[in-house]
Amino acid sequence: MGILSSVLDILFPRKCIFCAKILNKTDEGLCDNCIESLPYADNNGRQDGEIFDFCVSPLYYTDNVRSSILRYKFSGASLYAEYYGEFLADCIRESTDIEHDIISWVPLSAKRERKRGYDQAKLLAEQTALLLNESIEPVLIKHRDVKAQSELGDKSERSSNISGAYSVINPEYIKDKRILLIDDVVTTTSTLEECTRTLLSAGAGSVICAALARGE
Repeated sequence: MGILSSVLDILFPRKCIFCAKILNKTDEGLCDNCIESLPYADNNGRQDGEIFDFCVSPLYYTDNVRSSILRYKFSGASLYAEYYGEFLADCIRESTDIEHDIISWVPLSAKRERKRGYDQAKLLAEQTALLLNESIEPVLIKHRDVKAQSELGDKSERSSNISGAYSVINPEYIKDKRILLIDDVVTTTSTLEECTRTLLSAGAGSVICAALARGE
């Protein structure tokens, strides 16, 4: 087994999930340099929302963080979720005013999930909840496939694109509940606002959001 492991390390060396540098045997997921130099968000990246209460994020969506998340979403790097979850779980723990009854996520459409092979926000939510000793619950379904938000321009265009795309799975289940909604990236907040609007309209008590990375 030791020989096989050494051969695999040579053929498929483990790389840092952010800068793609080959890791030392003692490194787990990311290199020491990235641990020190990642664009950590100030004040846990807290943003107050117009509809959701607020959103927290441990990182800014720039440079190696952006490149890493793009690999995670579009190049099959689903295993990154294990390490991303540590960042987000720590951020949530440090945000002591986060109170929730349910942890859930911003879902992909069925068409997009089939094409990608996984739902990146769900994987992130699962890993985050695991580290918080909790579980996740599906509360939303994206019943309409729309153009990717990343391909659109300002907030107005993105809000129009996503309008009416989500519905609540079971309104009775979320009635008066405080929901912690997880996504991978938040930039204009359009998607989180639409999801929150849908949840509140169906009877949810409040929505707080958390994302791995936010716009600067």
